Amino acid sequence: MIRKSIGLLAGMLVTVAVYAAGVQLRTDHPDTYTVRRGDTLWDISAKFLSKPWLWPEIWQANPQVRNPHLIYPGDVLNLSFIGGPHLKLEPGVHREDNAVPAIPLADLKMFLKDMRVLDSNAVSSAPYVVGFEENQLRGTVGQNVYVRGLDAQPGQRWAIVRPTHVFRGFDGKKSDDSEVVGHLLDSNVALVRSPWSEDFRNDGHYGRGDDLGVEVTVIGTAETLRGGDPSTLLLLDAKQEIRAGDRVLPLDGPKYDPYYAPHPPKSLPANGRVIAFADALDAVGPRQVVALSVGSKDGVDNGTTFAVWQPGERTFDDVAHDSWDRGTGRKVQLPDEYIGHVMVFRTFDRVSYGLVMDGLRPVKIGDKLRQPE
Repeated sequence: MIRKSIGLLAGMLVTVAVYAAGVQLRTDHPDTYTVRRGDTLWDISAKFLSKPWLWPEIWQANPQVRNPHLIYPGDVLNLSFIGGPHLKLEPGVHREDNAVPAIPLADLKMFLKDMRVLDSNAVSSAPYVVGFEENQLRGTVGQNVYVRGLDAQPGQRWAIVRPTHVFRGFDGKKSDDSEVVGHLLDSNVALVRSPWSEDFRNDGHYGRGDDLGVEVTVIGTAETLRGGDPSTLLLLDAKQEIRAGDRVLPLDGPKYDPYYAPHPPKSLPANGRVIAFADALDAVGPRQVVALSVGSKDGVDNGTTFAVWQPGERTFDDVAHDSWDRGTGRKVQLPDEYIGHVMVFRTFDRVSYGLVMDGLRPVKIGDKLRQPE
């Protein structure tokens, strides 16, 4: 079916004079581009613009296009220079209903639906798995799972979650010394005395800090067969083996936005950093998820885009020290290095999750957040 013509995207001027935010064409931009399956608005914009996070300003400059998501695979973008550079959209024959998203939502399904940041007390007091059918050590799909503290009726479905990080705030002498860190958790009660053991040894914070919440990940769903204490639940699906100590929460998590409009932060939060990884241990790259030490209370909302900078190393200045003995000079702080961009897609009070959109090198824990200029 051929969609109605969206019309000429007139006035798509991308000069600094027109846009105070500094939207500029890339020097190596194409003259034409055909939208493909798997493209995102960020990817398309990056082919034309030096600063792809500014694409909403281009679309908003055109009243003919009220919804920038009405772009589909097969559409053609032509760059012309009549009265200034602008883009003309030629709608193609749309054999599919999937419009081009701002970011790859399909890749974020787990993080949109299956990750939550909750109050620590709410997590520690939540119903928990205490045992399994036939006294097994782990629970697998199709087995009965026994849960304590659950008030449920037969037929009710629940999410089984595992605490994965605890977020803590540490206040310095100055406001910009304050820091939020993410500590890994071990939630296996068979190995530790408490429901989870917190690892805070490797980030220089030996005090406990202010508790800002616990990250939990949905790892399975179950349905109540019989009430009581313990209650009996049937494990319907699981991404991992279910363990004693895993918590049970309502199935429906917080709502999330289906669309995202990249934009610079309204104001730069003090000492914003990358504090944890969702699916890696040491470093991540484009299309991977990171936890950030800023949230809705810092003015961050979905779509907020940061530049990521890696702190410079400290090195010995043996030249100024005039010594042939390596490592005896005074130390010099090297400049921070630009890494890439991260866009927020899920926000909580003091923590948010972002998708690494592009990068020159891997993003690491402790990397700084700055304005995307």
